[in-house]
Amino acid sequence: MSVLAEVFREPTLAGVARELATLAAPLWLAALVGLLIGWAWRPRWAAAVVDVAGNNHHEPVAAAAAPATVADHFAIVPRAKPASVAPVTEEEELAVSTPDLMHLRRVVEEKDGGPAWTHMMDRTLQTFRYQAWKREPQNGPPQYRSSTIFEDASPDVVRDFFWDDDFRISNTWDDMLLEHDTLEECTKTGTMVVRWVRKFPFFCSDREYVIGRRIWASGKTYYCVTKSVPRPSVPRCSKPRRVDLYYSSWCIRPVESRNGDGAMTACEVLLFHHEDMGIPWSIAKLGVQQGMWGCVKRIEPGLRAYQTARASGEPISKCAAMAHANTKFVADELTASENNTEAGSTSNNAQAEKPKHWTGNLPKVFVIGSVVALACTFDKGLLTKALVFGTARRFAGPGRR
Repeated sequence: MSVLAEVFREPTLAGVARELATLAAPLWLAALVGLLIGWAWRPRWAAAVVDVAGNNHHEPVAAAAAPATVADHFAIVPRAKPASVAPVTEEEELAVSTPDLMHLRRVVEEKDGGPAWTHMMDRTLQTFRYQAWKREPQNGPPQYRSSTIFEDASPDVVRDFFWDDDFRISNTWDDMLLEHDTLEECTKTGTMVVRWVRKFPFFCSDREYVIGRRIWASGKTYYCVTKSVPRPSVPRCSKPRRVDLYYSSWCIRPVESRNGDGAMTACEVLLFHHEDMGIPWSIAKLGVQQGMWGCVKRIEPGLRAYQTARASGEPISKCAAMAHANTKFVADELTASENNTEAGSTSNNAQAEKPKHWTGNLPKVFVIGSVVALACTFDKGLLTKALVFGTARRFAGPGRR
């Protein structure tokens, strides 16, 4: 206030304006530096907000970045043409393609390079056994892996059961699914794009999913991939809220019955699942831990009802019929093709790596230097300097997000 009083004692209006400009200059400089820092290190959610506000006719950045986020959490090798799989030209036009199969196979074999799995649950009932694991990547929601072994169940029926959205709703074994629509389908490969609306607890709005899905078959083993896909043609609404990161895939295969007779009459379902539901991950983890077994127990009665309906000759739904249009492949040939692709990719990456020149850090040095200079000239208070220097350290550090 004393400084302002001195300013207004100037004899002329021009003098007052000049002194006010001099007083406000550090504030404008701080705002400019703040804008530079915010633009250089803006988080993904801020980019999405800007995009929604300025371009309502485009898909938000979060949706467009969803496939890249999935790739960050699960390393997917570049697309290649494996033997006995559809040509690359066709694959590139599909919502789910060969790299997704390669990735799922690596996860099944625990060769995807992710963190180690931690055991969560082991439950055994008369007709099935359930085990679950989880892991927590540094950047991404918790991931879950489960193994469910159903006695007296064939992989073909189990495959159709999980693909049949109509039966999910009519039987209510999946009581979270409220509605489903088929947006795209390829009858040759069985690839589909579907829209789901799932019910969430009362304190959350319902969630909307746009999912691409496809099945590959190697003998009696089925690899069923479902994941979120960006579709700008599907308009967003405030309710239900769109989920942009979703991955839920199965490996369904015959296994030996626990009866001990050596017969392969049981079926194992290996499930790999993670999603970003838009709620804190710690709360989501707690909800999964508390509700997992209750949800799993509903699956087995639903499967038995589905087996009974199929045995009685009831016609299958269109969703289940699409599960029959799966893509056949030879596992050994696909593995050999994947190994060759990975070897070529490693060689290219080794050639591309070059030492970085110190001039590449000039933008960061300029911004941090500006912040430091501002801290030294803006005012003499320790609080201001601590705040500005702390901000500089945060943005200069390797762990910014």
